[in-house]
Amino acid sequence: MDAHEPLRSSCTLKTRSNKPKFRSAAISLRSSDDRDRTLAEMKPTKKKTANGFWSEASFMNWSMDDAVGVFRFHPIPCFFAASLLFFMAVEYTLRMVPPSSPPFDLGFVATEWLYRVLASSPDLNTLLAGLNTVFVGMQSTYILWTWMVEGRPRAAISALFMFTCRGILGYSTQLPVPQEFLGSGADFPVGNVSFFLFFSGHVGGSVIASLDMRRMKRWEMAWAFDVLNFLQVVRLLGSRGHYTIDLAVGVGAGILCDSLAGKYEESKRRAVISTSNGNHDVFTK
Repeated sequence: MDAHEPLRSSCTLKTRSNKPKFRSAAISLRSSDDRDRTLAEMKPTKKKTANGFWSEASFMNWSMDDAVGVFRFHPIPCFFAASLLFFMAVEYTLRMVPPSSPPFDLGFVATEWLYRVLASSPDLNTLLAGLNTVFVGMQSTYILWTWMVEGRPRAAISALFMFTCRGILGYSTQLPVPQEFLGSGADFPVGNVSFFLFFSGHVGGSVIASLDMRRMKRWEMAWAFDVLNFLQVVRLLGSRGHYTIDLAVGVGAGILCDSLAGKYEESKRRAVISTSNGNHDVFTK
């Protein structure tokens, strides 16, 4: 019994000696956490002031090299910015056309020489109107051919989009016929019937056909249509068949509707193109 007493006492001493170490470690950890929490509470919160907001703005980080780079690498937007300032000055200082006067059209001014020729020669006016109608038939034939023969409906969908928009806009704002309008029974629509001035379906249809030709790499046909479209624009201005704005919007409408038709086709390709009985959709083949 006496021999084991020292061993027990030594174990007891070791155990007792270990407890303060763990206790002191826990105390030190706790004090460290408290110290960090206290420092965090004492640290002032950073408020977002007005100066701090503007310092994060993108233009505050622009340098002189960035400004020079805009003119160097982006000349087209810079040109449009200069045009914006120029036409703002023109618009705010221009004397507006009074209600009793006919609209001012720069295209009419530029084609005054052609107007005098056509007005003095009705037969020439009729001949050019007939040739223009043939060109409209060429546009229509090509657009229908791409769908019904080649199985590519994009141009046809574009034309449907465009003429629907033209009907809505043309009826919504019915512009007066130019006072110097030189009508012809051979012009499209044939027979001197009424038509919408805004916007030009002649020009829009030609643009749609030309864009399709370029997609198919029919470059010669596309350039031929572009030249004929330009001559058509000159004739329509010379005969006072359209205002300049009608023709310009016709170009934009053709481009826009062709893009919309492409998006429509793409959306339909992702859907099921076959019906339950095995027939194919003729618009998304």
